Amino acid sequence: MTTMKFPKRYLVVILTFLSTSVCYIERVGFSIAYTVAADAAGVNQSSKGTILSTFYYGYACSQVPGGWAAQKIGGRKVLLLSFVLWSLTCALVPLDPNRVFVMVIARLLVGVAQGFIFPSIHTVLAQWVPPHERSRSVSLTTSGMYLGAAAGMLFLPSLVKYRGPQSVFLAEAALGAMWSLLWFKYASDPPRSEHPKATAAGFGESMLPIKGSQKLKLENGGSSVRTAKIPWKKILLSLPVWAIVVNNFTFHYALYVLMNWLPTYFELGLQLSLQEMGSSKMLPYLNMFIFSNIGGVVADHLVTKRILSVTRTRKLLNTIGFIVASLALMAIPIFRTSGGAVLCSSVALGFLALGRAGFAVNHMDIAPRYAGIVMGVSNTAGTLAGIIGVDLTGKLLEAARTVDSSLSSAESWRVVFFIPGLLCIFSSVVFLLFSTGERIFD
Repeated sequence: MTTMKFPKRYLVVILTFLSTSVCYIERVGFSIAYTVAADAAGVNQSSKGTILSTFYYGYACSQVPGGWAAQKIGGRKVLLLSFVLWSLTCALVPLDPNRVFVMVIARLLVGVAQGFIFPSIHTVLAQWVPPHERSRSVSLTTSGMYLGAAAGMLFLPSLVKYRGPQSVFLAEAALGAMWSLLWFKYASDPPRSEHPKATAAGFGESMLPIKGSQKLKLENGGSSVRTAKIPWKKILLSLPVWAIVVNNFTFHYALYVLMNWLPTYFELGLQLSLQEMGSSKMLPYLNMFIFSNIGGVVADHLVTKRILSVTRTRKLLNTIGFIVASLALMAIPIFRTSGGAVLCSSVALGFLALGRAGFAVNHMDIAPRYAGIVMGVSNTAGTLAGIIGVDLTGKLLEAARTVDSSLSSAESWRVVFFIPGLLCIFSSVVFLLFSTGERIFD
């Protein structure tokens, strides 16, 4: 059978890549469909910010429980359950900006369900992927987010135009259901025997706990795994963990502000129609997809060829990514053309994605056995950034309305882009000072 030549871990990585793509089609799709529906209903910017940020409240609540559930039940099962839940919510809820309570509950539910996704993925990848393939595997998986966002920006405005905002929800639910069927059919837990030499690095071990003195029976008759007691205190007091947390916060502050408010910036700040912008509006996310994978390949090359240590590799890519991104973010309001805005946002998001080969892979370096837990902790911070950044941007723009009623001046938008720019500088310094590539949790 020819399929045996294709390693199972590659199939698992491809499926996790597709899962993040579908998730981000959903997120971008909601902001596009809701913006159109809310503007048609005369909803103000501050109220839009509240609804757009509701998702992140649910998302924040389920990050750490998601890591815990993935650890206890297994990332594979938790990931499937998450997809089924948010897809059903999208399929069943009507998009009506005037029914605020229904919108809030629906976005909370989708947020809670999607909050289990990344901790589950990190648990699955830490089990399946050996250390020398981690950077590019995580980078490929996370780059799915950006390809999904790019596809959403390219195709969904036209879907809204011709079939109405509700059609976006139904399309997203169908994609979620199709992915769930693929995952159910092809994903499995890793056989430990497949990579016996890599178990010392925490790879290929079961991450499920063992009750009492019970031994884990393995297919190859191998030895037992230690009881997986989660070292919560050590994780929460660890400076390298906090270095990841701070950078995750900044990354997502910049990403979520751009993802949720770039459509408004193009429409109101630059007086451009998203439909008329053609394919250029997807370039920022396409750039993220490309640079995320460049970062992963470069990082693995530097580590495997012993050009730099894991610690120096993570710090180098993180610093380059965040510093270039900070300059590009602060330059966005300077350019008053669609080309300038697309260029700056593309550079900003591209280099932020490059930086993920620093902080985002670092979960697995320092805690391969608890990658889902550490990811849950740091992604909670990233989600708080979504709540704060998306909501704060709405309030800043509503305040700017008192000076410029059309929000078309550069001054109205300057603070919106300066905040994530300054955060990038601060978090890159934190990562340089406190991060490590060494394994610190057994």
